[in-house]
Amino acid sequence: MCELVFDDSEYVTETLIIDGEELKFRAFENIPYVTNPVAAELQRINIFVPEVYYEGGSIGKYSLGNAPIFMPNTVGGYMPGRLVRPGVDWQDKANTIFKALLHGYVVAVAGVRGRGMTNKAGKYIGVAPAVVCDMKAAVRFLRHNADKVPGDTEKIITNGTSAGGALSSIMGATGNHPDYEPYLKAIGAADERDDIFAASCYCPIINIENSDTAYEWEFRHEIDRLTEERIAFSAELAKMFPVYVNSLALKNELGQPLTLDDNGDGPLKEYVKAFIINSANKELKKGADLSGVDWLVWENGRVADIDFDGCVRYRTRRKPVPAFDDLVLRTSLNMLFGTADKEARHFTEFSYKHSGCGAAMAEEKQIKMANPMCYIRDDKAVKAKHYRICHGAIDRDTSLAIPAMFNALLCEAGVDSKLLFPWDMWHADDYDLEELFEWIDSIV
Repeated sequence: MCELVFDDSEYVTETLIIDGEELKFRAFENIPYVTNPVAAELQRINIFVPEVYYEGGSIGKYSLGNAPIFMPNTVGGYMPGRLVRPGVDWQDKANTIFKALLHGYVVAVAGVRGRGMTNKAGKYIGVAPAVVCDMKAAVRFLRHNADKVPGDTEKIITNGTSAGGALSSIMGATGNHPDYEPYLKAIGAADERDDIFAASCYCPIINIENSDTAYEWEFRHEIDRLTEERIAFSAELAKMFPVYVNSLALKNELGQPLTLDDNGDGPLKEYVKAFIINSANKELKKGADLSGVDWLVWENGRVADIDFDGCVRYRTRRKPVPAFDDLVLRTSLNMLFGTADKEARHFTEFSYKHSGCGAAMAEEKQIKMANPMCYIRDDKAVKAKHYRICHGAIDRDTSLAIPAMFNALLCEAGVDSKLLFPWDMWHADDYDLEELFEWIDSIV
């Protein structure tokens, strides 16, 4: 049986030259992080370290003992997150791991289970909360070996995009929560803490049991290609969103309520708009010409307001109705909430009620464990001290209200949360690594 010991004598040293930049690093790879794996080849961790640290050197203010541990995941669409290493990305450019090592971080990459995975008996082994538990187990492995693992295990920073951004956000919200403990014990995770220092989240697909209503609140007027039945569904879902929002009793940084009226207007909408306005003005400072954007409202050479409906028309609807909990279980999220014996299930009462295939409903606790919003006000969850959430201003994979509500809740809890709506950016990842690394350097 694996003893969950990090052997610092088992490594290779490599040198890579990409885009004219040379990186010499030490690689500790394929290390099991649980003693009772469900997917043994995947539930492993790679750790990469700048070789200069073993030569007594440093990179900026970082050295072998104090470098932050950067933990990017490769999860997309809630599929399994594979193990990766320094190299090139799909554009043949230096990947995030390479860049992070050059900058001086220790990088730890864990393989994690995802939807659709089956074992030899045909049982589904990647349904929620498997992906979260695997990542928690990897963090626990690092802490369990804190005396030998390179870098500072109290400065672990997760990073991910889309479903991977959701995973990063959940890691930051659910530290050491007992909900996950039975699952962690079952796979043989170390008896350690799994809270993290900070979470970087690119376009996180979170709060998914409320995302259908949020999507229709935003895109309810973009219905040209919908059937009469789906138009009626859109209107019904849109009416449900203010009820949910108001039940949260959210407040902004000034303590003012973030609510919506029956028409979907109100302070929360203005809160969302403020991040778009800020993004536009930030782009103006870079010298961009935004004069052709007809939904911007100008005042003294700056953007003072936006026509929200015009902004939505510019972005355009991308998803059907419902957008997330499909009536015939065709989305990745339906598969996320399956069981060992059922590939997919519903996760909203609306879609369960209107199901086109008579499918079952997921249990409340399984849905909860995939939603970081459910843990911010829970004192049993240790929250990350810092969050950086980037959701493209024209990303239409989920409603802009979703990250905005999460940010408001984090700020209420005293978390240092930074929400950005990068201008003219779609659903994308790691597009501003220089700014990301500046943020990490500032918080550590």
